[in-house]
Amino acid sequence: MVQRAGAGVVDRLFEATNDHDVDGMMACFHQDYRSEQPLHPDAGFSGREQVAKNWSLMFSEVPDLRLDVLRAAVAGDEVWTELRVHGQKADGSSFEYRGMTVWGLRDDLIAWAGFYFEPVEVSGPGIEERMQHVLGKGP
Repeated sequence: MVQRAGAGVVDRLFEATNDHDVDGMMACFHQDYRSEQPLHPDAGFSGREQVAKNWSLMFSEVPDLRLDVLRAAVAGDEVWTELRVHGQKADGSSFEYRGMTVWGLRDDLIAWAGFYFEPVEVSGPGIEERMQHVLGKGP
């Protein structure tokens, strides 16, 4: 957990997430909450109702889902976290996402968040092949 001054609502969110408590999660967000996903701009949304819909689906598809805080920092009204979200899907396959989230706080609630997440590749290209791909020179 973050456990730093001003980050209590983020700690409550992580606890509710690990308890699969959607109502507890919802209590952490402003009604006008805004989710930004800079790596996937079309996936951004507004409103905490979509949060409940997204996480209810996650909990049904990944029944043992867990969220681990790897690192955290607090800067004014922002909390920065590096997270690992993992479990086993209902079909038996592995589920693991890692990334960073910047949480914007207002009135001791989460007003916005920026998510920088990707699925973990268990086996994939090495750095040289990845660099070629990033530069548009490979598959």
